[in-house]
Amino acid sequence: MEKIIQITAGRGPAECTWVVAQVLKKVLAEAQELQLEAVLLQRQAGSENGTVETATVSVKGKDVSMFVASWVGTIQWIGQSQFRKMHKRKNWFIGIFEIENQKSQTISENEIQYQAMRSSGAGGQHVNKVSSAVRATHLPTGITAVAMDSRSQHQNKKLATERLFKKLESENLQQLKEQVGKQWENQLNIQRGNPIRVFAGTDFKKNKIEKSYKGTRRKLKTDLRNENN
Repeated sequence: MEKIIQITAGRGPAECTWVVAQVLKKVLAEAQELQLEAVLLQRQAGSENGTVETATVSVKGKDVSMFVASWVGTIQWIGQSQFRKMHKRKNWFIGIFEIENQKSQTISENEIQYQAMRSSGAGGQHVNKVSSAVRATHLPTGITAVAMDSRSQHQNKKLATERLFKKLESENLQQLKEQVGKQWENQLNIQRGNPIRVFAGTDFKKNKIEKSYKGTRRKLKTDLRNENN
């Protein structure tokens, strides 16, 4: 199984692009530890040396779904800005999103249905009486192309096939554009709060997130005990 994730600073400042670079290293290293195949598909450098605006990673392997689920969401880094020493902000956020894997479409002859049809328009009695025009339909998508340029049905079939391939290429290109658009939307939609992972300090050590209410319950019990005493 293959999953693709995008690590992005969104509209965040240089500090966030530094966090993206550190998280990218962590993702690749953790995937290797878990014997998953991680490949960097795309990386856009940030304005500062050693920073990354956005990166796209492909991850393959047996437990890839669990791995991706453990990363997808908001990532928080707690630390002092190394670019603005006097800056008071200590909390920086980036996002990790799973994006749809757009597989390149290979066309098989078995997926194309051909239909002979009467040619229309000028061309004389021969063209009007003989079913020389051809409609080619790509069955998985329903996209069609027609050729009636020639009196030869064989030639029209060839032309219809070529036109169908061009239409399918255009459709694939449009899907890729939409996918890029979604990636840019991801960059703009990073939500702060409830981070899935928290790191701290220049050494980028992982902070444990308490998933239970044990600490809260313990504090309530202590407060009740103190009130009773």
